[in-house]
Amino acid sequence: MREVERHVAGAGWDAPVRVFALVRTAAALEAEPGLADQLDHAVLEGARHQPWHLTSVEQEGLPAAGDLEQLLGSLAWPPTVDGVAVTVERVVLPPSAEEGLPADPVAAQAALLAHPDRQDVRMAVGVLRDGPAWCVVRTRANDADDQLLQAADLVPGLVGALHATLA
Repeated sequence: MREVERHVAGAGWDAPVRVFALVRTAAALEAEPGLADQLDHAVLEGARHQPWHLTSVEQEGLPAAGDLEQLLGSLAWPPTVDGVAVTVERVVLPPSAEEGLPADPVAAQAALLAHPDRQDVRMAVGVLRDGPAWCVVRTRANDADDQLLQAADLVPGLVGALHATLA
């Protein structure tokens, strides 16, 4: 997941949701030998020595969706896909930020986006069909590869939603 997040980070902030299929590299190479020409030597070596080595394949032409939940609800994966990953940016605020918000939704959103304690984060979350998950979170305020937050359960709702796409 760190590699997926770094790949997305290379495009900068304010990016759309991105979705990736996770496939066992050795199986992908067996099914499509020409893929070897597109992969880094280190990836090929990893696949040779680690049967669980995964390659992420970005999905293009995703169905139109009003929000992330609707998008994930429209996805289904063939058995050849071992897992799925998504990157999404969100604004995180302390609970106190909701105090005194305007009743108008547009004004409330503007107030939240202008809040001084606002934190922009990019979440990269991946799950495997057989259960394991990993989350990587980068904050815009600490936008460095050595400042990533990582754990299996940082974004439990998104982990669950991704697992549901594999069912």
